[in-house]
Amino acid sequence: MVDVHLTTTDGVRIGATWLPRSQDTAFVVVHGLTGSRSTPRMAAIVDVLQRHGSVCAIDMRGHGTSAGETTLGMDEVLDVDAAVAYARKQGIDRVVTIGFSMGGAVVVRHAAGAAAERDTPHHRVDAVASVSAPAFWFYRGTRIMRVVHSIVESPAGRLAMRARGTAITHRPWPTPPPMSPEEAARLIDTPFLIVHGDADHYFPMEHPRALERASEANPQRSVVIVPGLRHAESGISPESVDLIARWGCAPARL
Repeated sequence: MVDVHLTTTDGVRIGATWLPRSQDTAFVVVHGLTGSRSTPRMAAIVDVLQRHGSVCAIDMRGHGTSAGETTLGMDEVLDVDAAVAYARKQGIDRVVTIGFSMGGAVVVRHAAGAAAERDTPHHRVDAVASVSAPAFWFYRGTRIMRVVHSIVESPAGRLAMRARGTAITHRPWPTPPPMSPEEAARLIDTPFLIVHGDADHYFPMEHPRALERASEANPQRSVVIVPGLRHAESGISPESVDLIARWGCAPARL
């Protein structure tokens, strides 16, 4: 295990952990909002993934040991791109991105080439898996998401989040907003796995169904709805992580 620091194309220093296993497959693992690579839940996920390949677990900007401020899914594609580039430099043949919640939205956007929105190089991935990802921006359809929006949109809320280890930008998004995960899903032409729980209290079933419809032209797209799974890395079981890892090593329709 090696702790490394990556630098994104827009100059943000990203903390990451590299766990080499083989040259065949590497998993780039991306947490959700307020998470980090060092949480016990993420450590448990990485432990399962390591049985199947190398792992690069990152802290997105504004989280953990990384610099900068989170842009809530817009510029984070550059963080993922830096990790994919690092894995390629280690001689890895196959790179698979796996993202949870906001991280799931980010890896979908990255796989669609959203890094090109910033006129930056884009390192192609061989497969992408999103877990509990939102399909569209500004979603307020659940009570907890209304609370999240009230926090991230207020100076007092952002200050409180910074004190708890998550730095959120005060800069507004551009008009029009960045490509949504739903829009990005239409552009993915590599193996794409959508994993969601039927008990998700952040993003209910309309989100995976929207991603499923958007990607219906992709013959390499699979959807797994996990009974009882609530949300992202906090709820996913080792069995589901193992399924994602096995799919990542040899994608097939599930």
